[in-house]
Amino acid sequence: MWSNSHHTTISITLIELSIFVVDAFTDQLFGGNPAAVCPLDKWLPDSLMQKIAAENNLSETAFFVPNSGNDGYELRWFTPQLEIDLCGHATLAAAYIIFTEMSPMNEEINFHTKKAGVLKVTRQKKDALYTLDFPARPAAKADLSDGLLSALRSNVIPVEVYKARDYMLVYESEADVKQLSPDFMALANIDAAFGVIVTAPGDEVDFVSRFFAPSAGVPEDPVTGSAHCSLIPYWAERLGKNQLHAYQISTRKGELWCENQGDRVRMSGKVVTYLKGEINV
Repeated sequence: MWSNSHHTTISITLIELSIFVVDAFTDQLFGGNPAAVCPLDKWLPDSLMQKIAAENNLSETAFFVPNSGNDGYELRWFTPQLEIDLCGHATLAAAYIIFTEMSPMNEEINFHTKKAGVLKVTRQKKDALYTLDFPARPAAKADLSDGLLSALRSNVIPVEVYKARDYMLVYESEADVKQLSPDFMALANIDAAFGVIVTAPGDEVDFVSRFFAPSAGVPEDPVTGSAHCSLIPYWAERLGKNQLHAYQISTRKGELWCENQGDRVRMSGKVVTYLKGEINV
């Protein structure tokens, strides 16, 4: 017979953290790319941040702490499965939370990152735009990886193939990009790339794109700032202009105003807050 006469009380101390979810690169709620943002006073263990990102189950969760030099913040990004080296929409989301919830007088933020250097974000109040200053990642011509075309499940052959961090497949028309319906399990097994960018000239804008990264736990990312580090140099050269307007034509859709600056690219977008709350870990 079970008895409760001898039991031990276990005390668990929970940490309460602020959390925000914002839709980036859109002015419409439920559009753009949702990112979770967790401001921290000091870093949590990596394993805990990874668990929080997995629990959030968004393409990225951004964590930041004040920089020891008092000139900005240290910033890290986690997908549900791993920490990544660069993320545009979650950087935009983190900056937006600092601008709107923490430092409303600021016009510029510096984020210090592990592998991408210092990322600057500025805001233009009159246009409600937030601008990311990121390193360019020009892609070099490449051969198609084994299985990539079959994983994309399309009879349409890209006109050009490039590779930087990601494969970048260039198609003839926006319709070609829209009709792609990848086999994400097969795509996750493609070697030698973090993700796959597909792009084409836009019907209403300079260019359109989609982005797939199933190996990182993100089958299709709604709007991908880091992919534009390769897209912007390509389209600037092809179209012969440095100011570009782009759509990422996922189901949620995102809008970016882009600028090619040689070894840097600038991406501007709008942001909408969806959620403010606390988590206990």
